Amino acid sequence: MRNQTVKAAALVAAGVLLLAACGTNKEEAPAGGGENQAACDTSKGTLVVGVIAPLSGELSALGKGIENSTRLAVDQANEKCAVKGYKLAVQAEDDQKNPQLGAQAATKLASTPGVVGVVSTLNSSVSQSVQPILDQAGILQISPANTNDTLTKGEDFETAPKRPYKTYFRTCTTDGLQGPYAADYLVEKAGKKNIAIVTDGLTYGEGLADTFTKQAQAKGAKIVTRQKVGEKDTDFSGAISAVKPFNPDAVYFGGQYPQAGPLSKQLAGAGLNVPVMGGDGIFDDAFIELGGKDGDLATSVGAPTEELDSAKAFVEAYEKAGYKEGFSAYGAFSYDATNAIVTSLGKTIGDGEWADSMREDLVKNTGEYDAEGATGKVSFDEFGDSTNKVLTVYQVSGGKWEAVQTGEFGG
Repeated sequence: MRNQTVKAAALVAAGVLLLAACGTNKEEAPAGGGENQAACDTSKGTLVVGVIAPLSGELSALGKGIENSTRLAVDQANEKCAVKGYKLAVQAEDDQKNPQLGAQAATKLASTPGVVGVVSTLNSSVSQSVQPILDQAGILQISPANTNDTLTKGEDFETAPKRPYKTYFRTCTTDGLQGPYAADYLVEKAGKKNIAIVTDGLTYGEGLADTFTKQAQAKGAKIVTRQKVGEKDTDFSGAISAVKPFNPDAVYFGGQYPQAGPLSKQLAGAGLNVPVMGGDGIFDDAFIELGGKDGDLATSVGAPTEELDSAKAFVEAYEKAGYKEGFSAYGAFSYDATNAIVTSLGKTIGDGEWADSMREDLVKNTGEYDAEGATGKVSFDEFGDSTNKVLTVYQVSGGKWEAVQTGEFGG
């Protein structure tokens, strides 16, 4: 999912300076987690799985789903004695979807003893600041939600892909597939030919809009205008005034639900009662609560979690755990990311003891990871990208999201 590109060195410095201001969020699995947990040998100590996500603020619904799903996987791993001799703990850090706060969180985790991997991040723009810090420390990072192609293949990902950071992986597919998949649906299935583009100017939104635009034009649609709004805007009258004279039959929004919901409502209020479509960044019930209307569309990574046989155990366990927040769009992907870290960690340590010198082997073993997860088959290609390319189109109907198409781009 989902601009601010900041020099890695400056981010590291900022993180170090403000490290003392950060509180600790490390929590071990609750005592009495089951008979198996009680029987586990944890004499070698505690190892930490980090989380970096927006745990407060406007994207907290997504961020808490990431954190909770990570905790669930760690609790289950402890019950199963998944890493011989060790107890696993979760240390969650709040990035508030802010790249600088993400850098501080990464710096803190990189200096925390026993950190073995980090489930991180939600926003692609935040990951741009986190990646170099964790990579410099050799710490494994797996994102359940980043979709921008440059994170795994570099700026020239279309013509000369090159992996920037060997420690970075993701369990979701990319905008290079999500944008075209959306375009095919909107142009061919929904029959929209005159489309306006609006973005929030951030890494995720711009990249998604670019790939959507290219495919929509290839399918014969006309992009009548492209406008930009601020990520903190609530009044979109300026962009709407610029879009309205073109009389588009659809608006594609590159961004996230805090802006997309009100934009949809304000477009309709201005007489442009046309569908608004976006990517996984708007696929949340909050989009509807903020003004998203029937007929609006979104793509999201993977198949609908509730409909996957492979996710039934995850859904049941999550509900049984009693978290206050739902697992949201990236819960199953976070659960799979955590299990990839834990399983690879168990393979790396074996009967031995963890040392930071094992981080390179942990990254290597993660690259070779191949298992059935909640989202289906979980494995990674040579760039660290997920081999699972499934996407779903959702439509708001009767005030709730309904899946209308699931498949792969070009498939």
